[in-house]
Amino acid sequence: MTDDDWPRTEEQALAVQDALRPRLLGGPGPARPATVAGLDVAYHEDGERLAAAIVVLDAADHRVVDTAVVQGRAAFPYVPGLFAFREIPALLAALDRLTVRPEVLVCDGHGLAHPRRFGLACHLGVLTGRPSFGVGKTPLVGRWTGPGERRGDRSDLVDAGQTVGAVLRTRDGVKPVFVSVGHRMDLDSACALTLALTPRFRLPETTRAADRACRDALLGGSTGM
Repeated sequence: MTDDDWPRTEEQALAVQDALRPRLLGGPGPARPATVAGLDVAYHEDGERLAAAIVVLDAADHRVVDTAVVQGRAAFPYVPGLFAFREIPALLAALDRLTVRPEVLVCDGHGLAHPRRFGLACHLGVLTGRPSFGVGKTPLVGRWTGPGERRGDRSDLVDAGQTVGAVLRTRDGVKPVFVSVGHRMDLDSACALTLALTPRFRLPETTRAADRACRDALLGGSTGM
């Protein structure tokens, strides 16, 4: 999809979601990925200018092996449920600049745990063909009970009778995160990888690294799209 083809209206964006959703695939994802990437976007105070970052980590030791940051403008108005359309062009441009291709994409956001079952992790996974999932700080949809207070405890995130994600405790006694699959990934694999990426903090190292990269770019400047 080119810039000229990118949706400009809510109706067009909804049609794109409807067309892409059937292309979602399940599956366990890579058993032992060598590389994982964090994706995040930071916004200027004007709410329109942004910096999109993708940081690739070695999955074993969390060492940064590649980084790409792109600055640009939001590609779509703010519409609840269609937020991914603001960010995806910049994220795809950043992905094109990587020299190391990550095996798994870890989005700061949601996948199936979305009002239309097609959040950022789903959308990017389908467009790139890569295994993907989302780790959100707060939920968009769903109800849950628990989980327990120990690291690794989890409970189902349920919306309209469907399990759309997991509420996962990554640190003892610390607020949980909300994990949901995107493309070519199952929930057990997504939760296991989230725990592997959170040895010290609540949020995955992928998310933390990408957050730093895009915020630093807004402060110091970076290449544009």
